[in-house]
Amino acid sequence: MTTRAQEVLQQTQQLADDWVRPEAERWQRERVMGLAGVHEAARLNLIGVQVPVEQGGLGLPFSVKSRMAAILAGADFGFALSLINTQGVASTLANWLPAAVSQRWLGDLLAGQRMGCTCLTEPGAGSDFGAIQMQATPHGTGWRLQGEKAWIINAQVAEVMVVYAQTQPGSGAKGIAAFVVDASRPGFHRTDRGRTETVASLGTGGFVLDGYEVPADELLHPPGMAFKRAMASINMARTYVAAMATAMVADSLRIARAYGEQRHTFGRALQEHQGWRWVLVDAMVDVEAAQLLIEQACAAADAQAPMDALAARAKIFATRMAVKHIAALLHALGAAGLSAQYPLSRHLAGAQVATLVDGSTEMLLERVWATQVGSAPQNTHTD
Repeated sequence: MTTRAQEVLQQTQQLADDWVRPEAERWQRERVMGLAGVHEAARLNLIGVQVPVEQGGLGLPFSVKSRMAAILAGADFGFALSLINTQGVASTLANWLPAAVSQRWLGDLLAGQRMGCTCLTEPGAGSDFGAIQMQATPHGTGWRLQGEKAWIINAQVAEVMVVYAQTQPGSGAKGIAAFVVDASRPGFHRTDRGRTETVASLGTGGFVLDGYEVPADELLHPPGMAFKRAMASINMARTYVAAMATAMVADSLRIARAYGEQRHTFGRALQEHQGWRWVLVDAMVDVEAAQLLIEQACAAADAQAPMDALAARAKIFATRMAVKHIAALLHALGAAGLSAQYPLSRHLAGAQVATLVDGSTEMLLERVWATQVGSAPQNTHTD
């Protein structure tokens, strides 16, 4: 790892310790997003982690982004995924649009003045990505978008959106295209569809596009390419979500170990009870196993090598074990585990979300089957 990458990860840890961890419980209690933390991340240029240096970013590899996501998720899963989504929009625009076009939004995204989100899921289409109903029809030299999106991370506040729509109804994946949508323009209407308070800092919500007009140069991914590029991006998302889930278990372990040293029952410290400490050891083993799977997927991403199965296996294992072990570690603290003093309840909610975003566990089991044994549906995704 380069010196610059190490510095960025140190800055990320400081952001987590100074801005996220102290505020995360309040964000959840007040049902708000961590926008002050986003502004601090922007000051450190962390939003530009994968934006090329010549466009104002850091130009670092995916593996660094994955580690950043893990560090932040150890403090608050929702904040981490919210920030990562804006990072993703910034790097997507920088890497796929001409500079003259991407600069319409890139500066504001990197400065934390505008949030971003990627929009696939609809009220009637989640894991079945090819079934999306939002339509894009040619209009003059550009396009007109009509339809609704739901369950979108950051949709409560995002102003720069990568929106997927169908250009050829009935064509499935091959007709899907991606467009840049600016929420400040006519035809955009924000909704509460998919808004959830379970992890408030995710800022999930929805929107309707009603005759929204897209100039020709704001077509991001054309039909025939959009689905393929989306799947490549989702493989990376599955990997960093696995890293985030693993980080929440690691943070829960840290808390449980400290609690087990100072809490006494029946005349001795909790950690001196064999059955109690086995709960922790069981989690430790699975954290190490998950980290190995994540490292394999990150290495493939950095090398631009095939990673479908690697990403799927990492996410399946990491999210499953996160739900299992965070619940067990919360229980190991007794009633204290439910207290707002500790983040285990938030971590458990985050782990449940992690099992659904960027491909539910069931969809990913199908992907592993396809890569190892035979065919499986190709158009599966859940935002």
